[in-house]
Amino acid sequence: MKEKIIDSHSHLNFKAFDQDREEVIQRTRDSGIVCINVGTKFETSKKAVQMAEQHEGMFAAIGLHPIHIKNDSVKLRMDESEGGFTPSGEELDEKLYEELSKSKRVVAIGEIGLDYYYKPKTTAKLESFKNLQKDIFIRQVAIAEKLHLPLIIHCRMAHKDLIDSMQEYKTIQAVVHCFTGNLEEMEQYLALGYYIGFNGIIFKLNFLEDIIKKCPLDRILVETDCPYLTPPQEGGKRNEPIFINHVIQKIAELKNISIEQVENQTTQNAKNLFKI
Repeated sequence: MKEKIIDSHSHLNFKAFDQDREEVIQRTRDSGIVCINVGTKFETSKKAVQMAEQHEGMFAAIGLHPIHIKNDSVKLRMDESEGGFTPSGEELDEKLYEELSKSKRVVAIGEIGLDYYYKPKTTAKLESFKNLQKDIFIRQVAIAEKLHLPLIIHCRMAHKDLIDSMQEYKTIQAVVHCFTGNLEEMEQYLALGYYIGFNGIIFKLNFLEDIIKKCPLDRILVETDCPYLTPPQEGGKRNEPIFINHVIQKIAELKNISIEQVENQTTQNAKNLFKI
């Protein structure tokens, strides 16, 4: 297939697609969309690799998301908008992820990072909670460095700590997925050489319009984060890769350029980052 668009962050490997995954994949292929399916723990990372090996136009990223880290400091229950599940908690086993990385379809380590949205209330527990996340994050950065792979970074309410953590790793390339930081934080990521990922959340957070206007087009990746963050144009539907067109159109409008320009440049950006 000849790709037209790269959805740089999708989760077709998640249970939300168990009932009709093949139909969604076919719609995605018919639309000329290539997907990078992103793992958030070992189970979903393994599924992403299996899908990438079985389907043309699919690649995989593997990693342990901060909300899935085994952490005794806080008991998590995800919001309904994020699936409504209770994370079971996973100990990071670098050897398992390195074994998965042997697949030629693995193009990144991610999504990994820091997330302080759900956190303990006491100062002592909060410090322990943050330190554990930082430790697991850096251990996975080390995997990426060893394997010469870029990062797909998840960061929520933790940008300063994440930026500080990455100062020692200037040679690693990355995308900050689902960016919700401020202008100064975006500029700090750009100074590190990172790409900025935008998805349907741009329709919910108005301040991101100015961020998009000021972010160079050659540093933007488009994504859906499906099954989450469905663009409002699709009502209450489960998100899927074909809805990425709404994100592209919005970026084109904000930058006063053509949809084709956004498609072409963001596709090239993804190819440059993920070496695909």
